[in-house]
Amino acid sequence: NDEGGCFQEARHLNMYTWQEIQRHNQEADQWLVINRKVYNVSSWADRHPGGRRVLNHYAGEDATDVFRAMHPEPDIVQLYLKPLLIGELAPGEHSQERHKNSQLVKDFQELRRIIESMNMFHANLGFFFLHFTQILMLEMLAWLILYHFGSGWPVTIFISFLLTISQAQSSFLQHDVGHLSIFKKSKWNHVMHKFVMCHLKGLSANWWNYRHFQHHVKPNIYPKDPDIDMGPLFLLGDSQPVKYGKKKIKYINYEKQHLYFYMGESPRATFLISHFLEARCITFKCFSLQDIAWVSSFYIRYFITFGPYYGIFGTVLLIYLVKFLESPWIAYVTQMSHIPMRMSTEENRDWLSTQVLATCNIEQSFFNDWFTGHLNFQIEHHLFPTMPRHNYHKVAPLVRSLCAKHGLQYVNKPMLRAFGDIVR
Repeated sequence: NDEGGCFQEARHLNMYTWQEIQRHNQEADQWLVINRKVYNVSSWADRHPGGRRVLNHYAGEDATDVFRAMHPEPDIVQLYLKPLLIGELAPGEHSQERHKNSQLVKDFQELRRIIESMNMFHANLGFFFLHFTQILMLEMLAWLILYHFGSGWPVTIFISFLLTISQAQSSFLQHDVGHLSIFKKSKWNHVMHKFVMCHLKGLSANWWNYRHFQHHVKPNIYPKDPDIDMGPLFLLGDSQPVKYGKKKIKYINYEKQHLYFYMGESPRATFLISHFLEARCITFKCFSLQDIAWVSSFYIRYFITFGPYYGIFGTVLLIYLVKFLESPWIAYVTQMSHIPMRMSTEENRDWLSTQVLATCNIEQSFFNDWFTGHLNFQIEHHLFPTMPRHNYHKVAPLVRSLCAKHGLQYVNKPMLRAFGDIVR
């Protein structure tokens, strides 16, 4: 009976051509193709945990590989997709759009199956426990030094550096749990993400999800990737200067932006300031009372810990001194892999090409792994976002080999050169 029911359901599915599907790529009319099945996500997009825009960025396209990349539990997600199913690709249609290299797509999907069989998506909880312990020990050490030696300037400067390291490493840990790469159950990753992002860092987890997943699905694609939309302070790539030039918009002398990049410490410092209110607005807009409570706990913890030594105003200054010191660290680590790479408007490329053309790696060493939170393996991370980072180096040779087979340049460079490439 079950087989008969499935057959009956399949027989009544509508058949669609790519020409028809590609017409449904608007904000209020979004169709996706996943494993040759066609889904109308228009009415459901606002409830998507990764945000509406992520779906809109793939509307009218094949989303098979991005769907698999971003969801560690596809069987559970299928339960949400089932009511949205409206049909499938017609028998004569390719599984992807005709302009995509079908052999490349097949090879990448085979690579993923190989990596899954190697258990590369299984996390070593001991690794992440040590990382978490490092963060807590740095914060505890800062408080103990303050307790024993007082709040003089030398002590304040020293504990600021300890707290900066703790905050930067917290950024990398929240990135891990935000991508659901530590625990097998997504709900535990979500809980841990709230704790690390909101309580340890004082920022909204919802805001991070809203922006970061857009970056992942369309890296360096303007204007879909919010990480390269830094106007009006910085204009990146080829299309943004043209856009501002045609509209005769000139807030700053953009020919000197590589110089005031240093004056402002980094685009990340600007990013944190200019998007501070945006983060709060999105939090309230989404009615995320959880985020508001968690972020409040960050400030309460700091006032309890450091308030007796610095007072309320002094504690606020300490918080933002640490944020200011952390900003260039995180900025250089996150931007060095993308800013120097290819930027374009939408070209609807396959998943492998989209990620590799917009991303580069940094040479591996123990220090580079620690300093970047393993984001020196940015290519592997972008191809397999839910993979625990301690496995990136194991799959890198396989990714490099696949890129060589299909003529894609796999860029790997020294870290200092990568830092310089941001400015160049």
